[in-house]
Amino acid sequence: MKKSAIITLISLMLILSNSLSAQNLTDKNSITGSLLGKINTGAIELRIVFNLSIVGKDSLVATLDSPDQGAKGIKLGPVTFNGETIKISAGGLLAEYNGTLKSDTLFEGIWKQAGNTLPLNLSKLKTAFTLRRPQEPVPPFPYKAEDVTFTNDKFNIKLAGTLTIPSGKGPFPAVVMITGSGAQNRNEELMGHKPFMVIADYLSRNGIAVLRYDDRGVGKSQGNYVAATSADLATDAEAAFNFLKNNPEIDQKKIGLAGHSEGGLIAPIVASSNSDIAFIVSLAGPGVSGEEIINTQSADISRASGVDEKIIKEAASINKKIFSILKKEPDNKIAFDKMSTEYKKILEKKKLTKEESEKELKQFQAQINPLGLTWMRYFISTNPSDFWVKVKCPVLAINGSKDLQVAADINLPAIEEAIESSGNTRVKTIKLKDLNHLFQHSKTGTPAEYGNIEETFSPEVLKMMTDFINGL
Repeated sequence: MKKSAIITLISLMLILSNSLSAQNLTDKNSITGSLLGKINTGAIELRIVFNLSIVGKDSLVATLDSPDQGAKGIKLGPVTFNGETIKISAGGLLAEYNGTLKSDTLFEGIWKQAGNTLPLNLSKLKTAFTLRRPQEPVPPFPYKAEDVTFTNDKFNIKLAGTLTIPSGKGPFPAVVMITGSGAQNRNEELMGHKPFMVIADYLSRNGIAVLRYDDRGVGKSQGNYVAATSADLATDAEAAFNFLKNNPEIDQKKIGLAGHSEGGLIAPIVASSNSDIAFIVSLAGPGVSGEEIINTQSADISRASGVDEKIIKEAASINKKIFSILKKEPDNKIAFDKMSTEYKKILEKKKLTKEESEKELKQFQAQINPLGLTWMRYFISTNPSDFWVKVKCPVLAINGSKDLQVAADINLPAIEEAIESSGNTRVKTIKLKDLNHLFQHSKTGTPAEYGNIEETFSPEVLKMMTDFINGL
């Protein structure tokens, strides 16, 4: 789900300016190559690769890869190295790395960004860093895959995606894939994984057409994602559904929706007012309000990460006050100012130094995009049950027992109860052991594990989805 107003992750992606600095060539030769480190923000762990090389006579240059975020070859600069210490500036990120050479293969240092300081030790790699993702499909494919575009007439935007159609004679059942929160591409690419590509490959190998598309404002899709609510994004999903209805290779009576995380809210929003939706697959979709989801998510992840219970309760209390302001104030700029004022009052009670208070307040404000408050207000105020109760098609809802972002024990029962309350008995809910929010087999379920796990998506869930759709 999207990050809360209080607990957020540091984004390491943006294009940086490039500049060079020349030092002694003998010193620089010893550090050229790839250096790997991990930034741990508490909630998530991101691998960072600095690639150092010499160009020209003696110019040291660096690029950055963030493999867990799909970023590669970002130019950095300036770079300075005196034989013992190194400084790599990342001005476009408001960041820099400072390290001390401890051996031929190790730098110990810190990463500073937007007021945050995190330890970052770098180890020299013998070969270039590569992510191992054994499930990621490679061509040739035993099905047709074509790039497509379709139009959301309500917002007058074109959306771009990939349609995979099984080989053989159709028409085929089809599913529209709906991503989770945050602007994502058609593969729902995150932490070096491409789950929607893996899902589409498996389903289309087993007789099911799949349309996956870039979120508005992402990749080749038009539009503005930041200001869009879940209801707005539902019109994108419905446009994708309508696009499939005009394809002669698709069975018009067997087109459904599969949504992951927030996509599992968007799917019932669409189906609640469109009786042509043939089915829904909810993958870690919500059944309770966004506010309850965020509060539970924050507590569960913090607890699994070893955070003290007192701090967890304090964070819940802060979120309650901040969310109360957001729900009552419709103007984003005014809401931002009121939230900042409230947080300043909270900091004053903590008896911090003036410098500490100013730093925390700036960090809090840096984490809040006033435009994004439109999404947050809708999300925390919306009860998915209001839409699930109107869904008349068959539903398969799956969660993992170690999902710390959309907890199975509170969301699956809520989905089932809402659907059945209106007389729809065609709902099946499944909680699978050891699966996390991304449907990977995991040890703790914390987001810090996502990028380190080689598995992209559970084979068991792929089969369940296939059997469910083909069995309709």
